[in-house]
Amino acid sequence: MSAKKTEAEIIDFPKAKAEKTISSTERIWGKAVCSHGYAGIPSILIKGQRRLGLSPMQLNICIQLLDYWFDPARKPFPSKKDLAQRIGCTEKTVQNNVREMEKAGLIKRQLRKTAAGDWNSNIYHLDGLVEKVQALEPEFATERKERAERKTQLVKPGGLKAKSK
Repeated sequence: MSAKKTEAEIIDFPKAKAEKTISSTERIWGKAVCSHGYAGIPSILIKGQRRLGLSPMQLNICIQLLDYWFDPARKPFPSKKDLAQRIGCTEKTVQNNVREMEKAGLIKRQLRKTAAGDWNSNIYHLDGLVEKVQALEPEFATERKERAERKTQLVKPGGLKAKSK
């Protein structure tokens, strides 16, 4: 038998087009809204706001900074003016709250200069925030487990126990 196959021996199967899966975020907000981007904000950050010691303004600043953080290797660097305009407060309010978050170890500011030597916006390192949110995760896991255990102990009307998943 020859090493070359004739055209009759070659079967050409049509390739199925891979369907793009739509993210749950896109299903909720719609493609048009999501086409402008969205920020990854862990629920533990939102639910753990008080445990992290974040005021509502500080949480808002964190969310704004996360919206600028597209790549883990490239830290966000919005200006105080941009942050203040987005939030609807003064630049001084942003500055004071960032300073407080820096004292709490959540944020680290890095001064930045232009090529001409003028001061530019700060680079914001959020490693402290990430570490503190990660440190809260075991507490949230324990709480989830306890809720699941309590749920299995519930008695439904008619004397039937709730099914455990």
